[in-house]
Amino acid sequence: MQVAIKKRAYEGDSVALTRRLAKAKTSLILEHPFVGTIALNMPFILDESVPTAATNGKYVKFNPNFIDPLCDEQLKFLVAHECFHPMFEHNYRRGERTPGRWNRACDYVINHHLTQEGIGKFIPGGCLDPNLYNAGGGTSDGIYNLLPDDDDDNGGGGEAYDECEDGGGSPAEQAQAAAEMKVQVAQAAQAAKMMGKLSANMQRLVDAVLQPKVNWADVLWRFMQKCKNDTRTYARPSRIFAAQGLYLPSVTGESMGEFAFCVDCSGSITPQQINQAAAEVTKVFEHFRPAKLHVIYFDSEVSHADVYEPGDALDIKPHGGGGTAFSPVFQYMTDNNIEPVACVFLTDLYCSDFGPEPDYPVLWVSDGADKAPFGEVVKW
Repeated sequence: MQVAIKKRAYEGDSVALTRRLAKAKTSLILEHPFVGTIALNMPFILDESVPTAATNGKYVKFNPNFIDPLCDEQLKFLVAHECFHPMFEHNYRRGERTPGRWNRACDYVINHHLTQEGIGKFIPGGCLDPNLYNAGGGTSDGIYNLLPDDDDDNGGGGEAYDECEDGGGSPAEQAQAAAEMKVQVAQAAQAAKMMGKLSANMQRLVDAVLQPKVNWADVLWRFMQKCKNDTRTYARPSRIFAAQGLYLPSVTGESMGEFAFCVDCSGSITPQQINQAAAEVTKVFEHFRPAKLHVIYFDSEVSHADVYEPGDALDIKPHGGGGTAFSPVFQYMTDNNIEPVACVFLTDLYCSDFGPEPDYPVLWVSDGADKAPFGEVVKW
């Protein structure tokens, strides 16, 4: 069976189909109470306007033509699938990502967990690829970076079961909805524990939902946005100070100077991490369009460096190997008259040779230590 269906008026028994959806909820409550409890709080609607299924995090719409041919176990799988979207905050975290590509990335994560847990029966044609899941670090954000740029390209070979709609509302309202979902997750986990039916895998999933790690990619974007907003230029002097006879730069968010991305090649950073970081840096480069991007590879010294300008294709791969020292990187930029508006290090931070603090902001993306004598640290 294929996930996509042709649009046609439903000619079956809507009442019977509604009963089957209710039965799927009941089965989940009895067999997988954690997911079933989440499903109880999600209203289900039959709606032929959606191609297959859709959720905005508050309710779920099902196209009767899509779900009618499904067997009971496949329908159970789909119901559980829809409950996982708001649980993972997929409806609120899309941001500027392309909807179709984000939707598929989210489906790869959800379907992996459902099949691992043995909840229902996977629907052929959907997004399921253990290799892609692992390569993306088991996160929708990581998998999104590995999928093709084309929003209509299926990439990993599967199609999305549904439309993961934007949650809507203001940022404050979305944050409130996400907080309320966390309460539901905690209550559902407690109910499943009391029934002795919360597996170790589900417990780890609950812990990740209730106590999520900071997404370093999101921090990178906020970091770069602030640097862009703080960029100063003499091309348009500050009007405020010009009136006082002072020629000072104005702040502009329309352009960005040079940006440095420094890769620790001492052996502690894996090729997979470098690939994921390269994907994020590529997006940053294309979005903010810095005048130049300096990619500097180092261990105990600078081993290689590349310079890219807007429009260039990035080729980020490790060079060198050995110990770790940060001061040579800062010295290299000084010696080569590189004055970045921001500098990002990909490292484990296991080093004592930082050198003096530079004049520009530094972001340390670390998969090891969480402290540095200057700059901002975000854990991988």
